[in-house]
Amino acid sequence: MQKKNREETVVHTFQPVYDENSRVLMLGTMPSPKSREQGFYYGHPRNRFWPVLADILGEPAPGTIEEKKSLALRRRIAVWDVLAGCDICGADDSSIKNPVPNDMNVILSRADIRAVFTTGTKADELYERYCFYQTEIASIRLPSTSPANCRTSYEELRAAYSQILKYL
Repeated sequence: MQKKNREETVVHTFQPVYDENSRVLMLGTMPSPKSREQGFYYGHPRNRFWPVLADILGEPAPGTIEEKKSLALRRRIAVWDVLAGCDICGADDSSIKNPVPNDMNVILSRADIRAVFTTGTKADELYERYCFYQTEIASIRLPSTSPANCRTSYEELRAAYSQILKYL
């Protein structure tokens, strides 16, 4: 018998990854339960974000949180989420209620961000609704790397995510 996820109020607890050299901002929706458990972005073992990112950058896939941070910073990529908090059932973005957006100026005031990429449809919708008015930077929607998005192949993800290279 499968366990049903219950709606819970989730508050983002880890800091964005960026520095003054960041040029691309990658935004997810909200950390999944596995990411919150790990304390870092795209933490589910089957999430393809870090392998795809490393692949397009010609780098070895990072394993540890420190390796992931180092890869992002070294290659001028900022990583954060659109939301600072929300009510959500498990990792189901479609269940999000009462979204509270992050203040994108935390990064935009300190780094010369040239492009904002959202990692999935819901992240893109939330960014457009709650953040675009503040940033005035149109987002570029990428497919989700979540294991729930099995309809998008690794090769399709790699091709889509390769767009970030022209902004670095």
